[in-house]
Amino acid sequence: QVQLVESGGGLVQAGGSLRLSCAASGSIFSISVTGWYRQAPGKERELVARITRSGITDYADSVKGRFTISRENAKNTVYLQMNSLKPEDTAVYYCYAFIQSSTVWGQGTQVTVSS
Repeated sequence: QVQLVESGGGLVQAGGSLRLSCAASGSIFSISVTGWYRQAPGKERELVARITRSGITDYADSVKGRFTISRENAKNTVYLQMNSLKPEDTAVYYCYAFIQSSTVWGQGTQVTVSS
């Protein structure tokens, strides 16, 4: 089975940085779009960033200029570099990947930004 394993979450102060990683394992032939959602308590899940296999990216307006999504296709891994973090970025971050007609989700990693 295909699995996505996330890492890199944690507690940081406002203005700090974190780098999230999400590695896919299993029987993988191709990953088209992959990216990150986040969900804060009591709020709707929102798309943070996504990236195509060719490197085309999209970002939520709230993170543009601060977050950078990237991927290493050979490693089946997607990253989210988060700079200038704000308390409003506090959420559980979930990676996802569209793999061979299926959407696979990571387990989530907590990002907490203190004020």
